[in-house]
Amino acid sequence: TTIVHCEGSSNTMSSEANSVPLAAEVSSESTLSIENDKDEELEASKKRKLASDASTSPSSSSTEYCHKVGEPDSEADKLAQMTSACQTILKCIGEDPDREGLLKTPERWAKALLFMTSGYSLGPEQVINDAVFSADSHKEIVVVKNIDIHSMCEHHMLPFTGVIHVGYIPNGKIIGLSKIARIADVFSRRLQVQERLTREIV
Repeated sequence: TTIVHCEGSSNTMSSEANSVPLAAEVSSESTLSIENDKDEELEASKKRKLASDASTSPSSSSTEYCHKVGEPDSEADKLAQMTSACQTILKCIGEDPDREGLLKTPERWAKALLFMTSGYSLGPEQVINDAVFSADSHKEIVVVKNIDIHSMCEHHMLPFTGVIHVGYIPNGKIIGLSKIARIADVFSRRLQVQERLTREIV
């Protein structure tokens, strides 16, 4: 969706069109009036440009991301940022992150969360690894049952577990059975809801 915002362009045009006849009626002040109008319009144009530059400047944004799309941080950078965030959370709930029992908790938590969301760094193509084979003669349903999944609810970021069953009818191609479980693991190791998880696996 493209949104084009033209702020005040129509008002500016109408005021310019009206300013000349009004100034022309007063012959002794016509030149001064026109020059004043031009000075005011020039000043207003400068202010609009400064406001536009400030709104599009990267430094004006207060949102910070762990990594930019296409430019992922290293694992060490992610771990450091998440560890710092966990220390802040501990302070907010009334704990002391510097006490003995919590000294290593933020780093452990960060590593655990990275593991539980490791599906973001993988795609199905990587786990399939060309394990798709031609099988024109096989027309019967293929079923893989009781695949354990471990995921995280995207609404509360709390873990949930389950078991899924996958069945498909080959259409000239079959996939290695172990790859079906790997695909399920890739999509479950993300923030999920069950409805989207099943659709993505399919």
